[in-house]
Amino acid sequence: MTEYKPEDYVNYRLQKAKDTILEVKTLIDNQFWNTAINRLYYACFYAVGALLIKNGVATASHSGTRRKFGQLFVKPDKISRELAKHYTELFEKRHKGDYNDFFDFDKETVLRLLPPSQDLISRIEELLAE
Repeated sequence: MTEYKPEDYVNYRLQKAKDTILEVKTLIDNQFWNTAINRLYYACFYAVGALLIKNGVATASHSGTRRKFGQLFVKPDKISRELAKHYTELFEKRHKGDYNDFFDFDKETVLRLLPPSQDLISRIEELLAE
C-alpha cells in the first residue's frame, strides 16, 4: 500500500483545483451554468483544502473548512476579506444550484464569479509556495 505524505495531498489538491477551473471553461462553452457554479466552488474548495493540509489542519465538513480558513488565513489578513466573501458566495450558490428545484444560474453570474475564483486559487498557490 502506498503511503502518502502531507505534501502529496497538498500537491494533489492544488492540481485538482487548477484542473477543475479548466473544466469550468468547457461548462461555460456548453452553457451548463449550475454545473459551472458547482465546479467553481469545488475548485476553490480543493485549493483551500490544500492550504489547510499544508498547515496541519484537518476538517470534516465544508463548513468546518470555511471556518478554519477564516480563522487561520482571513482574520490574520493572509487572504483578503474580498476573496473570503467570494468563497462564501460560491458555497451558498453551489448549495442553491445543487439542491433547489427550478433554479438556474445564468451566464452573467458564472462569468462574474470566474475571475475571483481564479484569483483565490492563485493567492492560495502563493501562500503554499512560501
